[in-house]
Amino acid sequence: MMESKNIIDIDEKLRILGTAHISSESVDLVNYQIREWEPDVVAVELCQSRLKALTEPESLDSEDLLKIINEGRSLMILLQSALASQQRKMGISTGEKPGAELLAAVKAAEGSDIPVEMIDRDVVITLRRAWNRMGFREKWRVINTLLWEEEEDDFSIDDVLGDSDLLSKMMEEARELAPRAGEVLIDERDAFLAGRIQQIRGKGKILAVVGAGHLPGVTINLKQPAMDVTSRLAELSEQPSKSVWPKILMAAIPIFLFGAVGWMAYNGEFETIMETAKTWIALNAILAGLGILLARGHPLAIIVGAIASPITSLNPTLAAGWFAGYTQLKVASPTGKDAQDFLALDEVSLFWKNRVGRVLMVTAMGNIGSMVGAWLAGSTILYELLIG
Repeated sequence: MMESKNIIDIDEKLRILGTAHISSESVDLVNYQIREWEPDVVAVELCQSRLKALTEPESLDSEDLLKIINEGRSLMILLQSALASQQRKMGISTGEKPGAELLAAVKAAEGSDIPVEMIDRDVVITLRRAWNRMGFREKWRVINTLLWEEEEDDFSIDDVLGDSDLLSKMMEEARELAPRAGEVLIDERDAFLAGRIQQIRGKGKILAVVGAGHLPGVTINLKQPAMDVTSRLAELSEQPSKSVWPKILMAAIPIFLFGAVGWMAYNGEFETIMETAKTWIALNAILAGLGILLARGHPLAIIVGAIASPITSLNPTLAAGWFAGYTQLKVASPTGKDAQDFLALDEVSLFWKNRVGRVLMVTAMGNIGSMVGAWLAGSTILYELLIG
């Protein structure tokens, strides 16, 4: 096996090319390798949704946003965008957008009539698995780092590509910040990329273009028996099973509330029923409205979310943030330019200024506020019943 910097030849028919997603040098390297090595297949570290985001940034429209809201994917899209914004901040000085070398690989291959294979796992599945794997503290560290902490390390992209020790150090620092997420974002994807490469090994000469950080892990996985590597793909593609406890708790709150109201009515405690209703409505409405306000939602979205929260908290299949997000979408509809700007944001703080970002923020923060309000209201009512 021949190795040269970020190029590894597994054998005469498989070459792995490690790149930086924000490097103009990587774009040139990809084009050169396709032109000179003449592969039969170009495999790229992309999934279909990420490829669409790179090739059709203007395709995110109101219907897509409504689908995101209805499917409860607002938080995952925000997390994905926050991660991408960190890459963009690094890529500004290089003059390249994140993923430019992957898009260059696709275009160069298509220009030469070379088949292209998407070998990465769907980004939403990856983020959901990472989010599901992390504990509360780990989630808080990640959110805090993405939203508020400034990058203090001073290094160039050339340093990263040329110094494997520096690259390893960066990967290990990411693991220290979020060890469980690191397993999903790094280790699992290394295994998935290797599995997909093994699946297409019979198609001739293959040039696989992956991020330099995945190069060691992918190479190690490819040394394992092919059957062992490909057999993991099904398990690695599974959507994470959601914890049943939040659903049980959210379902238990209205059952408890209706039971308590029924008991009070049976005992003729109608004044207590009124106080219970006031507590439920006030806490749900205030906290849902506060969440939407923090997202800088439109006043009408705040009102709709506040009104909906006491009702939706009684039905686990509904969410106040959905109604608030839909209202925000209607009263401040994003334009095609808003969609393009959102996909090109290089500062997480700009989410609040962009109309697409604000719709997603209103939905996510409305849901979080409503959930906290329901828990707090239920706890308060239970406490009052116990001491009463």
